[in-house]
Amino acid sequence: MTGSEVRAAVEWLASVAPDPAACRWEWERNPQGIALLPAGRRWDVLILPRELGCPTFDVLTRLIDRPGPVLSDFGDGRMGFFVPPGTVARWFGTGVRGVGLGTWILVPYPGRASGGVRWLIPPDGSGTLTDATLLELAMHEAAATARGGRRGGGRGGDEGGWWGAGG
Repeated sequence: MTGSEVRAAVEWLASVAPDPAACRWEWERNPQGIALLPAGRRWDVLILPRELGCPTFDVLTRLIDRPGPVLSDFGDGRMGFFVPPGTVARWFGTGVRGVGLGTWILVPYPGRASGGVRWLIPPDGSGTLTDATLLELAMHEAAATARGGRRGGGRGGDEGGWWGAGG
């Protein structure tokens, strides 16, 4: 990421914080480089387990050039896809955890891996999100492929605790 892309991503993410200046300060000075941000304002996050997340990510990145932001823990035990706000309230998938209005998520500084969480696709600062319908289609294709005997990516590892907390 270029410096201007990082600044745009930081501003976009920090805009949801109760105190955006404190959020930016935390990112810059916290040795872990993470901030706790509320979901449900500009984005929700759908958290997929490794068995579904890795192949879904592969399918999604084949379907479109630039999906919305995607987080992963370092073991790829879970992947978080940033989707439009309100998606979690309407989501009826099993095995998928939703982080939406009233919940919070640990988010690393854009362009850096830290605190056990990394960006697979960092935010671009413009508000680009993954369309929930497209994500669902990618999940179906990934699941069908897995049932057919081929399993996509993913490595074992720590399950992590970044995926969200109730508020």
